[in-house]
Amino acid sequence: MSIGWIIFILAALGWHIGLYGMFKKAGIEGWKAFVPFYNTWCMVTKMNLRRYWFFFQFVPIAGQFISIWITIKFVEHFGRFGVGHHALAVLVPFVYFPYLGFSKNERYAGTLVVDNYKKSAVREWVDAAAFAVVAATLIRTFVFEAYTIPTPSMEKTLLVNDFLFVSKFAYGPRLPNTPIAMPFVHHTLPVANTKSYVEWVKIPYTRWFASPVKRNDAVVFNFPVNDTLINDEERFGSRRTYYQEMHSSSREQVWQTYGDIIITRPVDKRENFIKRCVAVAGDTLQIKAGIVYINGKQQPLFPDAERYYKLKNPQAFYPDADNLQSVGIMVREEQGDVVVLQDGAVLVNITNKEKSQLSAQAAAMFEPYEDRISAEIFPYYNTAAQWSTDNFGPLWIPAKGATIALTEDNVTRYERCIRTYEGNQLELKNGQYHLNGKPASSYTFKMDYYWMMGDNRHNSLDSRYWGFVPEDHVVGKASLIWFSWEKGPRWSRLFRSIK
Repeated sequence: MSIGWIIFILAALGWHIGLYGMFKKAGIEGWKAFVPFYNTWCMVTKMNLRRYWFFFQFVPIAGQFISIWITIKFVEHFGRFGVGHHALAVLVPFVYFPYLGFSKNERYAGTLVVDNYKKSAVREWVDAAAFAVVAATLIRTFVFEAYTIPTPSMEKTLLVNDFLFVSKFAYGPRLPNTPIAMPFVHHTLPVANTKSYVEWVKIPYTRWFASPVKRNDAVVFNFPVNDTLINDEERFGSRRTYYQEMHSSSREQVWQTYGDIIITRPVDKRENFIKRCVAVAGDTLQIKAGIVYINGKQQPLFPDAERYYKLKNPQAFYPDADNLQSVGIMVREEQGDVVVLQDGAVLVNITNKEKSQLSAQAAAMFEPYEDRISAEIFPYYNTAAQWSTDNFGPLWIPAKGATIALTEDNVTRYERCIRTYEGNQLELKNGQYHLNGKPASSYTFKMDYYWMMGDNRHNSLDSRYWGFVPEDHVVGKASLIWFSWEKGPRWSRLFRSIK
């Protein structure tokens, strides 16, 4: 277990143990302090607050500091109104709460002392809100962050409109590159549609209590090729990158057409993506007929991972949702689960679990579909080798401290790592590579890299299209689905751990 996790667990224990003592003093059964969300319900009812404050905790982003505001109000019912006490409650609750809960000098005073306190309602709200915002920002930056699944690239492991908690401690909290920014906004201010941050103060990549990403983790990361983007959500956004457009035409043509809307973003302000890490630093990855091999060993299939299968006789079995559901396959046509190709062939997106559960008669209707060769597959040059999303590699994943020879093939594969991610000048002069102005025959990597792929293998813009994820782009590990919505709550998915 990493030092970061040990500190997090000790802090969580201190918080809950302290709240246990505070509950006992307030006349609430102590065990209730250890039940998530129920403990804030107990505080709301004990303090006679409006019940809607409890439900406001479930609002994405804003809910984080509503929870903190509720605990600040609970501290005030112990007669502690000063700025210093609020600061302790927000910044070191794992120390301050045990003091309130177990010190003989502290007692629960109730609503009477709050009603008699001579502070204006406006001042009370401003103080509590300010500390709540500070605490929520710290929690969002260093502990966990709420994240919503926007696309079906991880179906059906993760569904569109699953609301997740992303653990920052899993790989160590990362200091923001752009520390001066508007709280709770990622990169663009709403309404004003301008940058939410300034770049004249920058912090170099720093991660506390660093721990490496593990193979098969569901990882949230900053989209690496979002450093430069065509700022047009209607046509581009996360669907088609600046580099894809550039490779399909030319840099000059892209800048001539879109130059007035091409922008750049620092690492921590690039779009958040979520994929599965299928290969870690030092691995050699290969994909054969859609099956992933790491270091020559076939990797297990995830039950809810999807891929396209071709219907052998679509005329005899027209693939509408009702017919597919009758044989145990759940599809949503609006998310591309059924595709009709130009030649009339019909593709159906099926999970490995669904495929294994089909009857012999139903299974005979489907055959595996392999994606075609594409010039847009990373590293963009290998059409002669016939790489595709289903037949890819072998490709070695760079590792910190590892050295490669600067050959034409290696430079093609790792040039972006060397130049863009690790900040070097790399040039070819008279048949000799020059690194930062000096002749060089090899290069040693400064960071670990990872290879990310969506579980929805034929409907995912992932590393197969744009390459490696550097360690400084890793945000955190997707750990828990706390809410899910599709025309109403999907109750069966609430509080489900992510595997």
